[in-house]
Amino acid sequence: MLKRILVGLGGTEYTVSAINQAVALAMAHDAEVTGVSIIDEGRLTYSGPVPIGGGHYAHELANDRLEKAKERGEWAEHEFTEACRAAGVRHQVLHEVGEPFTLLIDQARYHDLMIFGLRSLFEFDLVPDPHNALVRLVQAGVRPLLAVSKGFYPVKKVLIAYSGSMESAKAMKRFVQMRLWPEAKLRIVTFEHAAEKAEQLVRDAAEYCRAHGFEPEEAFVPDSARAHLLPYAEEWGADLTVVGNSAKNLLLRRIFGETALHAIQNASRPLFLAQ
Repeated sequence: MLKRILVGLGGTEYTVSAINQAVALAMAHDAEVTGVSIIDEGRLTYSGPVPIGGGHYAHELANDRLEKAKERGEWAEHEFTEACRAAGVRHQVLHEVGEPFTLLIDQARYHDLMIFGLRSLFEFDLVPDPHNALVRLVQAGVRPLLAVSKGFYPVKKVLIAYSGSMESAKAMKRFVQMRLWPEAKLRIVTFEHAAEKAEQLVRDAAEYCRAHGFEPEEAFVPDSARAHLLPYAEEWGADLTVVGNSAKNLLLRRIFGETALHAIQNASRPLFLAQ
């Protein structure tokens, strides 16, 4: 059941798409939407070591960054409010001041689904590496998370990447149980396994989906998921790809696995991330 959606109002090129997807889901599920706008004044006004005589310039630069961030935030809030009002969706805007990741994680505890941009949650001046912001949120346990692309696409075809791991099973189950798009066409695909094992994996996964009212297609690809998942999704015309985490070694792979991490960093269409 979907009743509370959190959408990041980062003022980036992904913001309108995130708003549109949040509003569309809220309308379909009679849910309420919270838009969160964050200003990290400490980071925006910090100019680093200032050379002698450069204090005035540093002060002007800091103020300029702060004003631009506020302008982008106000623009995003306006877009969000207007979209919700036009659709008759219950909504609220939270104005937060402080460290962005901590604030988003705090809010995520009380929402069913978080919606952010694939690779640009925040303006460049707000966090050190905005392209990895999504990775940090998932790493911190912010799930399930819908990572949207720049354009808004109605979700009609969903590809579920299933490896047989407990993590990918959790992602599939979470997506199916939430029934975000109950009329969507589903395809379950597995990679790298021998044909007999692959057929059994997708057959079992498909049976689970059928128990929840879906009629998924089944497919397997003998090649690696990391190299072929996104091209496969694009060729099939998937509007959304469901990706679970896969426990590996190394810092990020310990959280995501190579396939999920590669998808986050390279996808051009939305991802559903869960564990």
